[in-house]
Amino acid sequence: MSRRHFIKLSVASAVALATLSWAPQTLAADTIKVGILHSLSGTMAISETSLKDVALMTIEEINARGGVMGKKLEPVIVDPASNWPLFAEKARQLITQDKVAVVFGCWTSVSRKSVLPVFKELNSLLFYPVQYEGEELEKNVFYTGAAPNQQAIPAVEYLMSKEGGGARRFVLLGTDYVYPRTTNKILRAFLHSKGVKDSDIDEVYTPFGHSDYQTIVANIKKFAAGGKTAVISTINGDSNVPFYKELGNAGLKATDVPVVAFSVGEEELRGVDTKPLVGHLAAWNYFQSVKNPVNQDFIKKWKAYAAEKKLPNANTVVTNDPMEATYVGIHMWKQAVEKAKSTDTDKVIAAMGGQTFKAPSGFELMMDKTNHHLHKPVMIGEIRADGQFNIVYKTKSPIRAQPWSPFISGNEGKQGL
Repeated sequence: MSRRHFIKLSVASAVALATLSWAPQTLAADTIKVGILHSLSGTMAISETSLKDVALMTIEEINARGGVMGKKLEPVIVDPASNWPLFAEKARQLITQDKVAVVFGCWTSVSRKSVLPVFKELNSLLFYPVQYEGEELEKNVFYTGAAPNQQAIPAVEYLMSKEGGGARRFVLLGTDYVYPRTTNKILRAFLHSKGVKDSDIDEVYTPFGHSDYQTIVANIKKFAAGGKTAVISTINGDSNVPFYKELGNAGLKATDVPVVAFSVGEEELRGVDTKPLVGHLAAWNYFQSVKNPVNQDFIKKWKAYAAEKKLPNANTVVTNDPMEATYVGIHMWKQAVEKAKSTDTDKVIAAMGGQTFKAPSGFELMMDKTNHHLHKPVMIGEIRADGQFNIVYKTKSPIRAQPWSPFISGNEGKQGL
């Protein structure tokens, strides 16, 4: 090869390499990266996979309408695999390596607690879409799920009411981690305020992934012999399937001992024979069965997306509360970025307060101006044979969140940020 020909090839190669290295940078400049941090494997995959998918659907919807500030959103998906320390590692990767502007993710409170130090240290933003125990208020987090006064407390009030069966004894049954234990601490204090004695409260915990509920359900039947009893379930993840199956096997009907669940919705019931569970309850801020035009559009979009992307069992997909909270959170973040004219964390935080969005629940939801929580309606639904819910109770308007429960001493005056 002549020296002249070699130089020509070298120059051409250099130009090609420069073009290759420049292309992704140009693409990156035209997109805004957003992180999706959900367990796609392990015990929580049953609940979290649909949140990843609905986040992708929402991003596609926003991109189809011109993106955010004229830029397309580019999702970066990671799988922390129901491994709580891995959540922190993956969050750090999203922020420092992938350079995402925001992260949408987590389900369990232990996963959220795992990532909090990372978001604070790196001053990044997390949108958390699931009901939780409260007793927390972080500058770097927006909570689009329910605080206890928007789910747990109203559910127990309903169970104690004449319409809810007039329960006076309670089994607090949960997965053994921070959300159930803190929620039950609040509920125990609330029940004391209503005159319920400790002898009328039975508190039981099982590990993540627990599958043998035979003894526990037998003990619930024995406890219920002492008077009108209800079960408050904070079981999370795939343990719900064997628990509900055992309820059916034991013939424990809702008319005998109603169970109200805080982490079971339409998605979790997809894999269960719901006929023996008819009449048992769940408390959320949204159900698929809510009738209004916004929800009908949301359900239609989700079913079309599932079919187009060939999601597993696409013909039976359902919507649920954390999916709605994910959808609302991503849209509100978009609105705040456009108001701030920036993805800068502090500017977006300042722009988030007071943002509103017409949600599939049928209510216009507002992000509180001081406490980083959504004002949300409260709904209680009875399980139907088809795995959907009949709504038996609904507030007339959204309720402002109380992140710090007034039933825990020392929380007075802590409701602001």
